Amino acid sequence: MGYAGNVCGPGYAGPGYGSGFALLVVLFILLIIVGATFLN
Repeated sequence: MGYAGNVCGPGYAGPGYGSGFALLVVLFILLIIVGATFLN
């Protein structure tokens, strides 16, 4: 999980790091689902 803080910047290293990381994961999963839908 530490590498994500370096990629996103120092802002995610604070108390909001957990919620920010979770939101990023959700958006990434939605992107995969939408991409798979359009490909199929």
